[in-house]
Amino acid sequence: MSESPCTTGEGAGSHVSDAAARELLEEVVATPSVTGEERACAELLVSFFESHGREAWLDDVGNVRAPADDAVLLTSHIDTVPGDIPVRVEDGGSAETTRDGGGEAAEANEDGPELWGRGSVDAKGPLVAMAVAAVSTGVSFVGVVGEEVDSRGAHHLVEDRAAPEAVVNGEPSGWDGITLGYRGLLAGTYVATSASGHTSRPENNAIQDGMDWWNAVTAAFADDGDEWTPVFERVTPKPIDVQGGTSDDGLSVEATMEVQFRVPPSLTVDEVREVADGELNGGTVRWHDSVPPVMQSPRTEVARAFRVAIREAGGDPRLLRKTGTADMNLYAKAWDCPMVTYGPGDSDLDHAPDEHLSLAAFDRSVAVLESVARTLQGES
Repeated sequence: MSESPCTTGEGAGSHVSDAAARELLEEVVATPSVTGEERACAELLVSFFESHGREAWLDDVGNVRAPADDAVLLTSHIDTVPGDIPVRVEDGGSAETTRDGGGEAAEANEDGPELWGRGSVDAKGPLVAMAVAAVSTGVSFVGVVGEEVDSRGAHHLVEDRAAPEAVVNGEPSGWDGITLGYRGLLAGTYVATSASGHTSRPENNAIQDGMDWWNAVTAAFADDGDEWTPVFERVTPKPIDVQGGTSDDGLSVEATMEVQFRVPPSLTVDEVREVADGELNGGTVRWHDSVPPVMQSPRTEVARAFRVAIREAGGDPRLLRKTGTADMNLYAKAWDCPMVTYGPGDSDLDHAPDEHLSLAAFDRSVAVLESVARTLQGES
């Protein structure tokens, strides 16, 4: 079922208290939603919207759809990676600044309680903050499935509905940070086969062909010794899985590699693929995933609204670029509208065994999202 953009008048939202928002967050974090098993958590969100007088449902792939004012679409993912972290609230430590995986300053820990549990940061904190802000302001919301594996929820969403006027994608950026860019992704499977023979022979076997190809690809994307090039601006080749050996019938040697390349906005995915294919000297690659990089302007109305809202909440806005890939890449490819990624939490804790979220930062992120939504509603 696809929805059409609609306009909700001023005051159409339903107030959600900080205590109620925290209660919903804890319940959502306590409900497991590993990729492929998101339904129970998704139904919690549907119930939350319905309890506040909003229409909501699960679509054909399991996304939570709650359409309303399309001045902005708030969207984040429901699924998490595996990992059992007992859900609990603990007193926070002293305020200190950490660093995220992309080398950007992450939000300072807030004094006060912290919620521990798988998904508290990636991305149930952003997800619930957006659900609360959507109910409070009457804007559109979607909770998508499958982001951690194949982004099937985001793929379905862009095929099933028209572009909104703006998008805020939910991932941890720190309550005072907004993410404007992500690298793209190219993924493939390398396969090589050679006739079996005595190991004393000098000719390459399939395993050596694979090793030679990967070494050549890595060298092709080397930074020529420039250690100051930011990671965001580099191509990062990474083998994900390697298998090889003599076949069961003993007649051949086989090698298989699952590989990924992170692609900076200065290059296209096709350009990276052309370089990788050009280094083949035995073996083939089946490319099975291709996501273009994205870099949004800091001067869009969405980015401006966030800067104002963060300052009003007492923060100093930080503009971030992430070295990974997110659903925002897919939205930017499909929809010609301004967008950013935003959400509470330190992204250095993504998928980590000590994943936890400051509840004070969560509160602030809700206030920021509500302010942004109201600003964009006024501009629509």
